[in-house]
Amino acid sequence: MRLSQLLVVTLREDPADAEVVSHRLLARGGYIVKTAAGVYTYGPLMWRTLRKLSQIVREELDREGAQEVMMPILQPKELWTSSGRWDRYVNDGILFTLKDRKQTELCLGPTHEEVITDFVDTLVTSYKQLPVNLYQIQDKFRDEIRPRFGLMRGREFIMMDAYSFDADQKGLDAAYARMDRAYRRIFERCGLKFRVVQADAGAIGGSGSEEFMVLADTGEDTILYCAESGYAANVEKATSVAPAAPEGGPARPMAKHATPEIRSVQQLEEFFRLPAAAMAKTVLYKAVWHDREEVVAVLMRGDLEINEVKLANALNCLSLKLADEASIRAATGAEVGFAGPVNLGVKVRLLADLTVQGRTNLLTGCNETGFHCLDVNLGRDCRMPEFHDLRTARAGETSPDGKGPLRQARGIEVGHIFKLGTKYSTAMGATFMAENGKPQPFVMGCYGIGVSRTAAAAIEQNHDEKGMVWPAAIAPFVVAVAILDIKREAQSKLGEDLHGRLQAAGLDVCLDDRPLSPGAKFKDLDLLGFPVQVIVGRRAEEGVVEFVVRRGSVKSEIPAADVVARVQEALRG
Repeated sequence: MRLSQLLVVTLREDPADAEVVSHRLLARGGYIVKTAAGVYTYGPLMWRTLRKLSQIVREELDREGAQEVMMPILQPKELWTSSGRWDRYVNDGILFTLKDRKQTELCLGPTHEEVITDFVDTLVTSYKQLPVNLYQIQDKFRDEIRPRFGLMRGREFIMMDAYSFDADQKGLDAAYARMDRAYRRIFERCGLKFRVVQADAGAIGGSGSEEFMVLADTGEDTILYCAESGYAANVEKATSVAPAAPEGGPARPMAKHATPEIRSVQQLEEFFRLPAAAMAKTVLYKAVWHDREEVVAVLMRGDLEINEVKLANALNCLSLKLADEASIRAATGAEVGFAGPVNLGVKVRLLADLTVQGRTNLLTGCNETGFHCLDVNLGRDCRMPEFHDLRTARAGETSPDGKGPLRQARGIEVGHIFKLGTKYSTAMGATFMAENGKPQPFVMGCYGIGVSRTAAAAIEQNHDEKGMVWPAAIAPFVVAVAILDIKREAQSKLGEDLHGRLQAAGLDVCLDDRPLSPGAKFKDLDLLGFPVQVIVGRRAEEGVVEFVVRRGSVKSEIPAADVVARVQEALRG
């Protein structure tokens, strides 16, 4: 492939809206061009990378017995209503919806659980046809509130989504393990450093859920992990051994204290000379379900923070946000800063974190402006709350297995696997005839890889001050042969010869025969990030070229006769 015949246009300036390295470099290298907010056109170089990445995905999924299909992007509302997800996705604001000329409501698929369940229910009638694992690689659509970071958080993106169907839990466990193996091989082949972490299932639902995180400082997700035990989880899911708190001692009589203008935990610490761990702060939220809205109160130890993902799961609500001042006054009868479990109206649902359970003599609000209560005992001085794990685990705390401290890292989610169980098949009435002759719901798994996001994550992890450094397996070209002066016969002839020899050796090579100055070519090739560069310049007549390994910019002069072997060696390394 000749770069003079390929549409490659590089930029010297960063896009104004580029916030992360991958967005900046991919745009400057002409790999992507913004069409609209969160929507990009992939240039020839980017498409070569995405095709290679997709092929790796196909090979590894096929190896585990998965079968490729193609499902429609347009999906009818009825399918989503039958699974119960239409309201949640519409309420979250991420579903692109539209109506056709007959006023039939449709959506652009952000995922395909409903379509695939309906498809398999139509074709699979007996346990003898199971197991089945189907996947596709296709555009997906999500109406992100704030599209950002280029391909990392877009409104249209390329995704592989797979779905397994089994007769029982044992079959699902086996399918899940096969996909886990396939995912690990995929990301290893892509040359990425990644970590598998426990994760929240979110709107997809189900029981078991793990994310594959590419480790990068620019990652949006926070990972907590224990180096000693191997425990790892997204902070939305992570647990830990809670920090120690002072013993409350035998229950004492509750006493109300005037606390004028004392509202925050820090102010209460100073006023009562008590540590925050001896308090139970009360935070009010407005929770939304498909048929109602309610204000709920949450008790959390004063030195800890509420994990809103865990709270939403405990409530099984569609969405959750902090209550505004008017809602707080209506629910508590007091100004902000004085909410508590004491004298809380029975209509306000009361939840509490497990760190509050069994604690005695707590300091809390009492729903009266200017007052707090000391020596509050739950179940005696107020009703007993519902207890759940609602706490945000933090770095430095002991891992839940007790084997070491949690450490923190940033990650980019590139893959996610779920054990759905019968969530969708039961809701949608999708069954097969079991071996006992009775209809049973399919036991399902769901598996996704962000193909376009993985390409961007590779750049977040592999770049330097000069530009991109593609892992060889997904580089648009693994080697570039650059002719510095195409007007010089010796350089042109040797460059053409090397290009042909590398092609004959089965290497994905491009020939940079563009009429540019040597300096411009050097900058372009460094920016574009091909793993190996062969520079044909002033010593061409001697049969000597400059050999450059892009990672680390390691340069040496070698005989042209050794180029093929040296490229193969560099790629193996």
